Amino acid sequence: MNKERLIAFEDAILAIIMTILVLELRKPSQVSPQRLWALRTNFFAYALSFFWLGVMWVSHHNNWQKVKQINMSTIMLTLVLLFFASLFPYTTSLVSENFNNITAQTFYGAIVISLLNVAISVNLGKLNPKANFHLLYTTPNYIVYPDLGLKLAGLLLAITVYPPAMMITIFLASAMLMIGFTQV
Repeated sequence: MNKERLIAFEDAILAIIMTILVLELRKPSQVSPQRLWALRTNFFAYALSFFWLGVMWVSHHNNWQKVKQINMSTIMLTLVLLFFASLFPYTTSLVSENFNNITAQTFYGAIVISLLNVAISVNLGKLNPKANFHLLYTTPNYIVYPDLGLKLAGLLLAITVYPPAMMITIFLASAMLMIGFTQV
């Protein structure tokens, strides 16, 4: 398989997942500002998931241009990454309806923290040494380590003290990665 087929497959799956996300948004029983406000965690979970997937897509789009060679490990890691990404509509719905629930927040966090992007980057870095990939493609490691640390701290806080800490730290980590992408 060549990289173009893999990229096209990944693009298609991410587009479908992002589309399904909006279908999971709850509608108010009566349309009013108060009833929409009551769904704020639903909208927050949707927006966070949409932009997280969008950041992943932008990262892959920008970095796949530097890839000359892939192997079966690349394909299988990408397939597993897309499996976890396909759970976003489910976990987003789960966490938006159970925002203060430890299990919902932990499940959502586990999907985000899966580390499959790191595994793919390391794999591609070995196959494409001229691409100069770090732990997360071309994102400098001084951004990747705090990103991972922040998400792991959020997971620990979510499990022990404050469940919404998971989504809050993912929001902060996403902002940090977006800023990092503009610096690269």
